[in-house]
Amino acid sequence: FRTEHMFYGTGSEEPLFILRKMIMSGSEKARRAALDELYPFVKRDMKATLEIMGDRPVTFRLLDPPLHEFVPQSADERRELAQALGVSVEDLDRRADELHELNPMMGHRGVRLGVTFPEISEMQFRAILEAAAELGREGKACFPEIMVPVTCAKAELDDQLKLAKAVHAEVCEKYGVDEVEHLYGTMIEIPRAALTADEIAKSTQFFSFGTNDLTQMTFGFSRDDIGGFLPDYLDKKILPVDPFQVLDRDSVGVLVQTGIEKGRSTRPNLKVGICGEHGGEPNSVEFCHLVGMDYVSCSPYRVPIARLAAAHAQINHPRD
Repeated sequence: FRTEHMFYGTGSEEPLFILRKMIMSGSEKARRAALDELYPFVKRDMKATLEIMGDRPVTFRLLDPPLHEFVPQSADERRELAQALGVSVEDLDRRADELHELNPMMGHRGVRLGVTFPEISEMQFRAILEAAAELGREGKACFPEIMVPVTCAKAELDDQLKLAKAVHAEVCEKYGVDEVEHLYGTMIEIPRAALTADEIAKSTQFFSFGTNDLTQMTFGFSRDDIGGFLPDYLDKKILPVDPFQVLDRDSVGVLVQTGIEKGRSTRPNLKVGICGEHGGEPNSVEFCHLVGMDYVSCSPYRVPIARLAAAHAQINHPRD
């Protein structure tokens, strides 16, 4: 469940407008007010997803993309937002300029938002845990997993875990329960996280390797801008395949295997998977099987391919 996806597409207009109010707010008080408005929408969607998934685990990835992606671009939208915030269009434009980043995919996103604006993480933790608590009270099974993205250090996860535990205690008291069952984990998509996975595993119960970004950072290629040179690399056999399509075992694969081995050296029962397009590509799925992952996650249309590839991997390389 990629939280930011609830702000795209049909029916997203109202929550998107509120999200924009939160992003453009100039103070914590204003941000919290906007988050209070946004909360019912986030909990509604999370609860509906948990309910329909039943006894299957649902991994909720906290807000990931750079905030500037949600800044309105048209003059009419900016005027409407400025009016809702009670500020001038000029002030709104100034705030938008402050959010602009030169390299947003390596900028203020993922866990960094939660560290800078803990109230954003708090809202998401509360929505997940209250949705689960309400379903539990209704006698319905659900298994949420909270995934913190773009982490590079154990200290980031400890910072967010402290918030999550505080919210968990408040939710338990509100609903009169001892515990809301859930897992706390992270997405490994930065080389440093893979190389320090033994430390990171001390604070997490599962890893999901985000190999799209891990490939980006390992190769130094922007996956949004490779069209200008990658065809020549493939034609000249400089690279045998597009590394964003087929996981490169010699580099990204080494980081993944290192991360799994280090993580399980600290936490032997660490749940490990992969998230991204590699999770639906046969050669990459075989690699995931060989290094001992528990699952692969991919786009819906790739699920049949992933299932078949996982079956082939088990036939060709049996494991208990």
